[in-house]
Amino acid sequence: MRKNIIANYASQLYAAGIGILILPLYIKYMGAEAYGLVGFFTMLQAWFALLDLGLTPTIARETARYHGGSMSALRYRQLFRALSTIFASIAVIGGTALWLLAEPIAYKWLQVETLSMNVVVVVVQIMAVSVALRWLGGLYRGVITGSERLVWLSGFNAIIATLRFPAVFITMWQYGFTPTVFFWHQLAVAIVEVLGLYLMSNKLKPDVTKSDIIGWSIHPVKPVLKFALTIAFTSSVWVLVTQTDKLILSGILPLAEYGFFTLAVLVANGIMILSAPVSTVIMPRMTRLHAEGKHDEMIQVYRNATQLVSVVAGSASLTIAFFAEALLYAWTGDKEIASNAAPILTLYALGNGVLAVSAFPYYLQYALGNLRYHLIGNLVTVITLIPTIIWAASENGGVGAGWAWLGINSLYLILWVGYVHHKLQSGLHVGWLSKDILGIYAPVILFLFLASAYMNYQTRQDAFFTLVVVSFIAIITAVVSSSAARKVIIQKLFGVKS
Repeated sequence: MRKNIIANYASQLYAAGIGILILPLYIKYMGAEAYGLVGFFTMLQAWFALLDLGLTPTIARETARYHGGSMSALRYRQLFRALSTIFASIAVIGGTALWLLAEPIAYKWLQVETLSMNVVVVVVQIMAVSVALRWLGGLYRGVITGSERLVWLSGFNAIIATLRFPAVFITMWQYGFTPTVFFWHQLAVAIVEVLGLYLMSNKLKPDVTKSDIIGWSIHPVKPVLKFALTIAFTSSVWVLVTQTDKLILSGILPLAEYGFFTLAVLVANGIMILSAPVSTVIMPRMTRLHAEGKHDEMIQVYRNATQLVSVVAGSASLTIAFFAEALLYAWTGDKEIASNAAPILTLYALGNGVLAVSAFPYYLQYALGNLRYHLIGNLVTVITLIPTIIWAASENGGVGAGWAWLGINSLYLILWVGYVHHKLQSGLHVGWLSKDILGIYAPVILFLFLASAYMNYQTRQDAFFTLVVVSFIAIITAVVSSSAARKVIIQKLFGVKS
C-alpha cells in the first residue's frame, strides 16, 4: 500500500507539475484564445463522465472483491464483458453526438473573437473523438486500480503525461503552433493511452477453463446495478457541482478571458490531484478489509489517509490561497495576469482544500457498499450550488463563482460530514475533524498568516524564492502537526514506535 501511494503521488505530481509549468508556454506560443479551447476541452472530458453510469468505479470495486475472494473468475469475466459492451456503445454514441454538435458549439456557444470559425469546428470534432477514447480507457483503468497494480499505472500515466504536455511542442514546432496541430497530437496520445490500458487490463483478467462459457449476456450487471446507479447519480452530481461554473463561464466570457479563468482554476485543481492518489489506493484496500471483516484496520487506514491528505493537499491549498498572486507572477512572469487571476485562485484553492477532506466519507461508504448518505448529501449540494453558481457567475464572473464554490463546500463539511460519520461510525467524527484535519490545518494557517504579513517580493525571482521558502516551512509544519506522519518519521529515523 505504501508503494502504491508513493507511486501514485510521484506520477500525479509529475503529470500535474509539467502540465502546470507548461501552461504559460501554451499562452505564449498559441495565444490566450487558443488556450481557451484547451480549457474547454478539459471541461468536455469532465462532462463526458456523465455517461459513465457508475461503471468505472463498479468494475474497480468488483475487481477488488474478486481479489478478496468474494467472486469467482467466471462471474468476474462475465461482468467485465458485459461492462465492456456497454462502455463501447456509449463511447460511440457520445462521441458521435459531440461530433455532430461541433458547429453549434463553435458558432453559438463559444465567444470566439479572432480564431477562424472553421478551425474551431474542426478542433471541436477532434475533441469529440479524443474525449470518447479517453473515457473508454476508464474501464481498463478500473481493472488495473482494483487489482492494485498502481505502480505500473503510475509509470504509464507519467509516460502519457509526457506525451500529452512537453511532447506536443515538438509536434507544433514541426507543423505549426496552431490549435489544429495541438488537438491532432492529443488525439494520437489518446489512442496510445487507451491501447496501453487495454493490453494491461487483459493481462490482469483471470483465466477461465475451456468449459466455462463467458457469453454476452447483460445479466451479470444486474447484481451490481444498484451500486452502479448510485455511483452514477453521485458522479453526475459531482460533475454538476465541479463543472457548472466552467460551463456557464465558457458561454459568458470571451474565449481569451475564459483561458485566464481556466488557468487559475487549473492551478487550484492541483490540490485535488494531490489527494487523488490517496483515494485511488485506499478505496480498494478498504473494500478488501471490509470484505475480510477487518473493520478496525479499515478505520485506521481511513484516519491515516485523512491525515496524509491534510498534510499534503491541505498545506498546498492554504499556501496557494495566501500567496496566490506571488505564485501566478512567479509562474507566468506577467503581473497583469497575476493580479487578475489571483482572487479567483485564492477562492478556488480554499474551496478545493475543504473539498479534499470532505470527500472522505464517500470513501468509507464506497468500501461499505452503501452510498445512501453520499447520495442525499450530493443531491442537497447540487440543488443549492448550481443556482448559486449560476447567479454568482452571471453577476461577478470568476470571482463570484469562486465565492459560491468555497461557501457551499464549507457548509457541506460543517453540516453534513459529521452527520454521516455519526450514522456510519459513531464516535469517529470529533477525533477525525479535530485531530486529523484541524490539528494540522490550524498551525499551517497561523504560520502563513504571519508569513504573508512580513514577507514581500519585487521581482519574479523574489516571488519564486518566497514561494519555495514558505511552501517548505508550511509542509514541515503540517508534518510535525500530524500524529501519523510523526509516527512514521520516528520509526524510520530511530526504529522505535511513537
